[in-house]
Amino acid sequence: MLRLSVSSLRPTVNSTLLSSFHRFSCGSRSFSHGLGSIQQLSHRKPTSNLQISPYFKGVRSIVTERPMLQQDTAFNWRKFAITAAGVAGAVVAVEAIFNRDTRDPLTVAERSLLNDSFKYTGGGLVLTALAARNLFRSGFAFRLMSANPWMVLGVSLVGSIGTMMGTIYTAPENTVQKHLFWLGFNACQAATLSPLFFFSPAILSRAALYTVGVVGSISYVGATATNDKYLNLGGPLLAGVTVVALSSLAPMLLPSMGMRSLMIAESISLYGGLALFGGFVLYDTQKILKHARLAEQGIMKADPIKESISLELDMINIFIRLVQILAMQGNRKK
Repeated sequence: MLRLSVSSLRPTVNSTLLSSFHRFSCGSRSFSHGLGSIQQLSHRKPTSNLQISPYFKGVRSIVTERPMLQQDTAFNWRKFAITAAGVAGAVVAVEAIFNRDTRDPLTVAERSLLNDSFKYTGGGLVLTALAARNLFRSGFAFRLMSANPWMVLGVSLVGSIGTMMGTIYTAPENTVQKHLFWLGFNACQAATLSPLFFFSPAILSRAALYTVGVVGSISYVGATATNDKYLNLGGPLLAGVTVVALSSLAPMLLPSMGMRSLMIAESISLYGGLALFGGFVLYDTQKILKHARLAEQGIMKADPIKESISLELDMINIFIRLVQILAMQGNRKK
């Protein structure tokens, strides 16, 4: 019951991302990192003396490729090695601090459900990324950002929550219907994530690498910790998710906030949300292992697709916050 309440109230990517895009469209500087140049380019008058043929005046196609916005730079292997070493060191440190009392090796049922859940999580993220890229190239992201933010927020929430509930409550034996709901859920995530491709590919790839490192290390801690050690985090996580959700929606609900208050709300949403969803990864990993033990006893049926939904939401929320943090750091260096 507690897990259901946590899943239903967890802020999905839609509320956080759409509130950010609303701030962008209103001219706020809080989410203009990486997108400000897009806005400037869209309103800049052409400086060339070339005349456009009347033949092209009725053409409504949108060019979404952006070679002018980001120059290719040489890959920095030294920085990559330092980052990889830092991630490896963080894994060792987290394991040493939080996992002093380890458990026995995973049973066959636990290992099977955990592996299947992460397979569906990875597959869902790949489908979401490919669909989001195609939607961006088709011009969907431009239309999404120019639409009414409250209408977009409502439609995306209804679609995401509806398909998520359909996936969760469909019996594992009903394979076709469950997979259709799962595909619909990933399609809704792709629609709201498509504007992320306005950011530089370097930022997106770094954020993806960091997300994999964070989730991998925390999942390892959860999988090797003693049984049910972190399942009591449900209550604090539910309280934290409420604070993060309110801080994410604050600029939309209170547009007259001062810059200082806006920066505080954004910091809570970014850094607090990053820590919060890291805790959710730990919680969800141990929840999967508990469900595997219950399925082994015949109390419930194993459902890797249902388990993957929570992990996918965790990874998407971590990824979005890392993208925003990296974009902010890049702007400070300019």
